[in-house]
Amino acid sequence: MNTAGACGLALALCVCVPAAMTPAPVSAQSAAAAADPERDAMRERLRALLAVEGPKIGVEFRQSAKQPYNFVGLLSQGLNNSDSLEIVVSLTKSGTIGFRIYPHYKGGYINMGRVRDSAELAHRLLRYNDDNFFFWGIDDTGDTFAAYTVTVESGFPDAAMDVVIRSIRAQDRFVGEMRPAIDGSTAP
Repeated sequence: MNTAGACGLALALCVCVPAAMTPAPVSAQSAAAAADPERDAMRERLRALLAVEGPKIGVEFRQSAKQPYNFVGLLSQGLNNSDSLEIVVSLTKSGTIGFRIYPHYKGGYINMGRVRDSAELAHRLLRYNDDNFFFWGIDDTGDTFAAYTVTVESGFPDAAMDVVIRSIRAQDRFVGEMRPAIDGSTAP
């Protein structure tokens, strides 16, 4: 084969191979198969439970616009230490319902990078994991949260969810205990 023929063959291969590697377009049927009817049904059950239990603690939950399997609510009444408690309830792909409660204190989140004594705050959070019904942590931006995870592996846990929701307000007490680490003010 001459040089011109070899170049032509190489050019033909370069053009054909990428075209062969291009994935086929997604059909409407395969897109429908990607939907998760079981998770969707669980989300509707969670929505119904939150619609009943949320008002009992003064919270109206709404579905997140950004994440269709999340519900968000704000508890702002009856708190002594927090401005409010932002509640995010997530239905995960792995069959759990996660609660994340973000305390708002003096107009914002309690962020590990902005507190007066981050080592003391970290120590308190670790200790609360032993003392509290909820566990405590920080997210990837450094914001502090209380959390609880419920499994739906054995069915929808209505009674357990009720206990978790009624326990959210109690997290305000721990924010009060964190105040010396947050801003140097005295704990109640």
